[in-house]
Amino acid sequence: MNEPRPTTGQRIRAELERRGWTQDDLARILGRSRPDVTNVILGKLGVSAELASRLAAALGGTTKDWLDLEVDRQLSLVPASDEAVARMARLYQAAPVKSMERRGWIKATKSVDDLEAELTRFFDGTPLDTDPTFPATLRKTDRLTPLTIEQRAWILRARELAKVPVASPFDPSRMGSAARAIRAIAAFPDEAYKLPTVLGDYGIRFVVIEPLPGGSIDGASFWLDEHSPVIAISLRLDRVDWFWHTVAHEFSHIRNHDDYSVDENLVGEDRTSVDVKDAIEKRADAEAAALLVPPEKLQSFISRVGPLYSKVRLNQFANTVKMHPGIIVGQLQHLGEISYGHHREMLVRIRDTAIAASICDGWNRTIGTL
Repeated sequence: MNEPRPTTGQRIRAELERRGWTQDDLARILGRSRPDVTNVILGKLGVSAELASRLAAALGGTTKDWLDLEVDRQLSLVPASDEAVARMARLYQAAPVKSMERRGWIKATKSVDDLEAELTRFFDGTPLDTDPTFPATLRKTDRLTPLTIEQRAWILRARELAKVPVASPFDPSRMGSAARAIRAIAAFPDEAYKLPTVLGDYGIRFVVIEPLPGGSIDGASFWLDEHSPVIAISLRLDRVDWFWHTVAHEFSHIRNHDDYSVDENLVGEDRTSVDVKDAIEKRADAEAAALLVPPEKLQSFISRVGPLYSKVRLNQFANTVKMHPGIIVGQLQHLGEISYGHHREMLVRIRDTAIAASICDGWNRTIGTL
């Protein structure tokens, strides 16, 4: 077993004794004051690179040898374990603390105990380092990757806001009627404010939460209990096709009684490739598109008109199927029939209308929370 290295003071004393020198002698040789030498021996004064070089010249060894002893001295002054620092690091790894404080989801705190208490309250029984769990449902979506800490905090905030009463009990047999009611208001962007009421009439809770920085997310569906489904969306993109496709996608999960789903990159140039989606997500995409635009009619329009999709023809088709033309454009973009740069003026903004009557957290406002 290796002997422990001596301290700087122990080595200096040994070298002085071997040479028969006093501390005054060493101070004179080094060109330093006697108090400096005494404080170095007592461990009260650190050894600089310059002094280490002089000690090596006077007492032997190398400059690095003396600096290594100085490192040992400095490490001896540090507590062997700083549990508070380790705990704080774990909390920052489990949650986007700064973003949550900025949004008012947790209180700003100074001590690790207070921060841990705030996060424990917010996570409401969910372990800080695991994805949230919800009551078991019928069809489980196999998520390819774990949630990011931003996504985890977002869905927990959605779960918190969703604990509000709805107008009617959930009845799976009425989902066909719910789909038709959703479609009826999707045709008119100015009527998006009606969505929370429409969903509530069918027992589905609806919340809108601005995404956290770094937390790419479009929407989620989950169940507070087996009779209380929730649709949450982020309105990450303020455009009519994105909004209604996301709503319809999450509605498909509810209609099929899927396990909770957190979805990102559903629409647009950065959408997730269909090749990496499981069967449940593919089904939700297909059902969402069909809820908004009858697929056989869209295919007929494509075969008759494509690739010459003029604004006039798009509007004519939108009138025929009674759907907003921006939603038609979004589906054609998704199918690769038109580029993402074409007809962007039809992808009207919808955020302000959509959040007007919603349980909402974000964009400097919190509406309708308890």
